[in-house]
Order: sequence, then C-alpha cells, then structure tokens
Amino acid sequence: MSIQVQNLLKQYSEQKAVNNVSFSVNKGEIVGFLGPNGAGKSTTMKMITGYLQPDAGTIQVCGIDVEKDVMNVKRKIGYLPESNPLYYDMYIKEYLQFIAGVHLIKHEKSKIENIIALTGLTVESRKKVGQLSKGYKQRVGLAAALLHEPEVLILDEPTSGLDPNQIIEIRNVIKEQGKNKTVLFSSHILQEVQAICDRVIIINKGELVADSSVEQLKLNAKSNRIAVSFSTKISKESLEALPAAIGVTGMNDQNFKISTADVNELRKQLLEFAVAEQLDITSLQTEGNNLEDIFRSLTTTADNT
Repeated sequence: MSIQVQNLLKQYSEQKAVNNVSFSVNKGEIVGFLGPNGAGKSTTMKMITGYLQPDAGTIQVCGIDVEKDVMNVKRKIGYLPESNPLYYDMYIKEYLQFIAGVHLIKHEKSKIENIIALTGLTVESRKKVGQLSKGYKQRVGLAAALLHEPEVLILDEPTSGLDPNQIIEIRNVIKEQGKNKTVLFSSHILQEVQAICDRVIIINKGELVADSSVEQLKLNAKSNRIAVSFSTKISKESLEALPAAIGVTGMNDQNFKISTADVNELRKQLLEFAVAEQLDITSLQTEGNNLEDIFRSLTTTADNT
C-alpha cells in the first residue's frame, strides 16, 4: 500500500480535529477525500505529508514510517497544500529551478520544460508568479508537486480558482498521473470528484463516515424521495392518496416531490395512477443517490464550521 493510516488522532485543546481515522490507498488509485469545512481533511493531509505531527496513530507512505523517516517520506510525496505558498517575486521557471534544486533533480532544464507543458503554463511561463491569476498560481503549485516525479500525490483543493476549461485540463493531468501514482485529493466540487475518482473517503467532524467506491455508496444510499412531472396539471391531493406516499411537495401544478418508505412501490403506484387517470408522466426520478445527496446525508447531522 502506498498510504496506510491507522488510528490517527490530532487534538487541539478539547477538540479532536481528527479522531481515530484509518484508511489505506493503493498504487494506481485516485481517491477523493471529502468533508465539510473543518472536518479534518487538511489536518489529515498535513500529517500524511509530515508537516504536522499526530497525537496518536501511525502513518506509512510507500512502506516508510512518517514519524521515523519524514525526510525520505517527503521525497516520495508531491504535495499541493490548500494555501499553496509560492514566492511571488520569482519568475515561474526560476521558482521551479529552486524546487528542482531542493530535490537535487538532474537534467532540471528539460524536466522543467516538460512539467510547464504538462500543467498548461507555457503561455505564462515568462511571468513572475505574483503576476499570475489564481488559477495559474494553482498550476504552478501543481507543477512544483509533480517536478520530482513522486510516487504519491497529495492534492488539497487542486482545482481551486480554475475556470471550467482549466478544471478539465487539470482533471486530465490528475487522471493521467493516477495511472502510475497514488493520488489522494480533496475537493468541494463533487462533480469533479465523481469524474476523476472510483473511490471516496468522507470524514465529518474528524471521524471517518464513509470509505467506498462511488457506485457502492450509491447502492447503499437510502433513497426515499421521487421527483415526478406530468404533462398536465393534477391535484396534490390525488398524489397524497397513494398508499406509498408519506408526504407530497408541489413545485407547481405539474411537478412534485414525494417522500416514501418504499421507492419501488411508489414508482409502481405512480405508473398505475397515470394509466388509470390517462396521464402522461414526463419525468420520474429517484432522488438521494447522487454523490451530492450522499455527502449531505453523511455530513449534515450537526453544524460544521
């Protein structure tokens, strides 16, 4: 396993920022690390990369104990932190030369040119870092994380500040890197996670609440609402009369959301109702089993700050 976290704990005074979290990530996996603000994502990532010491638990990266050999671990990791600290007075190439020197990279000129092209920095490569937009600064941070060809990538909000076209470009870079590296990345853009990842880890208030493939999470989700649309106006009361309907919310006279304890039975009753009343159903969708709904159901049990 490229990353193995066991019983991780980080506490600030009375608050447990990370509480007994365990998970592992294998080579070739791209895993989304999700949670609301203040859930402990960035704290966990900082502990994996050796920038923050845990109060308890163990972390291994590529079989190396982070606590015992943190410098060797850092050689294995490419890290893009959420704050993405950069030297604004340096030119892009100058900054990447500095990073190459830190890692003692050979043939640095060709590697810098390649990484600039890979991260889409070519058109801005003659500028100082401080002259760049937020999105291009983010690309510089990603370039620095990739420059020494690490085995593991830890990316904290890698698409922050990027426009939709840039997001797609960086998504493709991450997917390509994930073919032969281990990638753990956090994002608040759930569609982005769903597009890149086969697996997600979700933490809430410092505790692990889910670790599964996206498809398995969908299968496990308790979908208990149906959105239905009709081609003509109908009464809300006629839907409330359906035996499987618990509650009906009318969006207007043709669109409704119906709560139920048995989704399959409600779908059957809606179809029978439409046939009996000679109505056309234009849309019939089960809600609650997309990643956004699953995320909300797992992380909105209490206030998160």
